[in-house]
Amino acid sequence: MHLFSTLIDNCVGKLFIAAVLGGIIGWERERRGRPAGLRTHILVCIGVTLMMVVSEHIFERYKTFAADSIIRVDPARIAAQVVTGIGFLGAGTIMRFRTTVRGLTTAASLWVVAGIGLAIGSSCYMPAIITTILAIIALLWLPRFERDIKRDKYKTLRLCISGSEPNFSSILDILKNNSMEFQFYGFEKDLVKNEVLYNINVRYKDESSVPKVSDEIARSIKEVQRLGWE
Repeated sequence: MHLFSTLIDNCVGKLFIAAVLGGIIGWERERRGRPAGLRTHILVCIGVTLMMVVSEHIFERYKTFAADSIIRVDPARIAAQVVTGIGFLGAGTIMRFRTTVRGLTTAASLWVVAGIGLAIGSSCYMPAIITTILAIIALLWLPRFERDIKRDKYKTLRLCISGSEPNFSSILDILKNNSMEFQFYGFEKDLVKNEVLYNINVRYKDESSVPKVSDEIARSIKEVQRLGWE
C-alpha cells in the first residue's frame, strides 16, 4: 500500500511539473499566435511524461525475469518511439507560404517539450528545468538579436519580354549593379505571341533593391511586357 501511494505521489508530481514547464514554453508560442500554443505544449509534455513513467513502471515490474527468459524489457523503447513520433506532430505546424516556410520554431519547441517530458518522467528534474529556461531565453530574447543580423533573402523575378531574342545580359547587369546575386534561371518561349517568360532566382540582403531593380528593368528594357516578384 505504501509503494502504491509513493507511486501515485511521484506520478502526480511529475505530471504537474510537466504541465508547468510545458506551459511556460507553450505560453510563449501562444502569445505569438502560433498554431501550436499553450494547450498543445502542455498536452505533449504531460503525455510524454506519462509514457516515460509507464515505461519505467513496466521495467520495474518485469526486470526480475531471468536472463534466459523470452521476455525482454527495455525502458528506452517507449522513449525512442516518442522521439520519432513527435516529428509527425511538429510537421503539422510547418507551413509553406510562397518562398517562405513558417512553423519551424514551433515544431522545434514541441520537440524540446517532448524531451522535457522524458526527462521529468525519468526523474531528471534539474536538466528539465534548465532546458526550459534555455528554451525560453531562445524564444524570448534571441529574436531581438536576430533583427540586427543581415540575412540573405531569396526571390524569383518573373519577366515577360516580347521578341524572339532573349535580352538576358542586360538583366544580369541590372541585378549586379543593385547588389543582387544571380542564382539560376529558366525560361519559356511562346511562339504564337513571340514572348519569352523568364524565372530568375536571385539572392540579396537589402529589401530596397527589389523596387530599384523593377524600376530600372522597366525603364531600360522596352520589350518588357510584365514584371513581378515571388
